[in-house]
Amino acid sequence: MSDGNTLIALDDVSRRLGLTGQTYVGIRAIPIDRIIGTLDRNLDFDRNFHPRRGHLAMSLSGVRNAFPSGDFPSISVFEIGGSYFVSDGHKRVAAAHEMGKAAIDAEVTRIETGYELPSDVDIRQLIHTEQHRIFMEQTGLEGVRPDAVIEFSRPQGYRELLEIVKAHGYDLMQETGSLLEPGQVAADWYDNVYLPGLGALRDEDLPADYAYKTDADLFLWIYKERRDLLVEDVSTGFSDAARAARGTRVSRRFKRALQQERRAPLRRRADG
Repeated sequence: MSDGNTLIALDDVSRRLGLTGQTYVGIRAIPIDRIIGTLDRNLDFDRNFHPRRGHLAMSLSGVRNAFPSGDFPSISVFEIGGSYFVSDGHKRVAAAHEMGKAAIDAEVTRIETGYELPSDVDIRQLIHTEQHRIFMEQTGLEGVRPDAVIEFSRPQGYRELLEIVKAHGYDLMQETGSLLEPGQVAADWYDNVYLPGLGALRDEDLPADYAYKTDADLFLWIYKERRDLLVEDVSTGFSDAARAARGTRVSRRFKRALQQERRAPLRRRADG
């Protein structure tokens, strides 16, 4: 996985955010500090457009000599969520960085997305956003409980929770004897499973004792704890599971690893 000093590949954004179309904007000046990615040269330059290959560093002097005032011909970029990805003109951007320029002329094509892309976004945050988007879309939760906040420290949590919601839907349809829409299942799960689970873990002060975990992390933990306890006692509830989980010790190494992986999903755009 690339680190935060690596240019983001446009393909990664396209796959993970579910882009919806594009529009030609034209030529305009764009802020250099909002150029965060590339169409196909993420191995040639770092996030600040420092060359990662010797021959590129040597060729930059030719670019600087050709345009000593920094009046570069327009580069070509794609704009996504307020940030830019270079398709042509990487060395011009690198030279502009070295010269301390704040902006550069660019031919801009905007690719539509419902998300904001901050200048410090990294691949981990894109992965979290993708998994969060899949969970919300496939469950239908966003449509029926728009204020629900479900975020995991590790992106695998969204897949695990998705399977739990699907299993809840199967059980619910068996009980009611009717076919239910995903949104109906999601609303019932959120109201009658997730919220009671959160209530139980808060009653036991688990969010305070395990502050490095999110509420969704803790819910998944006591959900699994309850599932194991049900083998011996079918009356086990979330409160029992939360009490059983309380006091469990984890290593500092585990905490550090969890904190390093944790990212908040990208925010939806106000006009998205």
